[in-house]
Amino acid sequence: MTDRHGPDVGQGDDAAGAPRRALALRHLLLALQFFTRIPVTGRLAAWVGYSPAMLRASAVWFPLVGAVVGAWAGAVLAAALALLPAQPAAAWVAAGLTLMASAWLTGAFHEDGWADTCDALGGHVPRERALAIMKDSRIGSYGALALALMALLQAALLALLAQALGAAAAAALLVAAHVASRLAPLVVMRTLPYVGEADGRKAKPLADAIDDRALAWAGVQTVSLLTALAALVPLAAPVWGGALALAALATWRVRAWLARRLQGFTGDALGATQQVVLAAFLLGAALGARG
Repeated sequence: MTDRHGPDVGQGDDAAGAPRRALALRHLLLALQFFTRIPVTGRLAAWVGYSPAMLRASAVWFPLVGAVVGAWAGAVLAAALALLPAQPAAAWVAAGLTLMASAWLTGAFHEDGWADTCDALGGHVPRERALAIMKDSRIGSYGALALALMALLQAALLALLAQALGAAAAAALLVAAHVASRLAPLVVMRTLPYVGEADGRKAKPLADAIDDRALAWAGVQTVSLLTALAALVPLAAPVWGGALALAALATWRVRAWLARRLQGFTGDALGATQQVVLAAFLLGAALGARG
């Protein structure tokens, strides 16, 4: 049996469809195991298995992984807002707890990539030097400042959305932001070459496998999940429109930045892309909620 991408899941006759659905589930569980702390261990891990080809195929499920992370973060946000005293500062406390919860679930995977990318590209250094900086596990001044500012921005946006639109709307938009921000790295992977270490780091097992069908299937997931969220928590059109427009603009600009500075992408750059697009989605929603 060969690994197949998402568009074939569930197609064909029952005899062929069942193995494909089982393989798709294994790919999804592998993505959850790789990008979150959700335990996939013991017999389940043995059934899921691992190979570079399977990890490549799991990339099509990134938006759904984002929905899982977003649902966890949104639940923490809503619960904190419900339990804390009804004071203006409650939204900030809830936002801080939410960011801590999502970072714990993902192991701060994307935040680490954001810090490393800013360390490498924050100064005017040659491409080769920037790639070398990304390999250094130590954090520099650019990375530390970038982490602090990104956390502050995301917390402020969550607090603002909670105060302006309510807990349910803010939680739904947070889930949507996690979904959309997981599609953006796939766009970068599809349109730029991998320029990281030859023996691979975060992205090498995925780097050569994002084709048009895989990207399209991830896009279908994203549209379906966002549509379901919009139906579940109705919001004014400018809120969703602003969020999607700014997320798309951020994806385009980050891709252009990476193409200009690195002539490609690394695993750290993918994490940075996710963080920027998540913040852009929330900012667009906040701008759309004005008035």
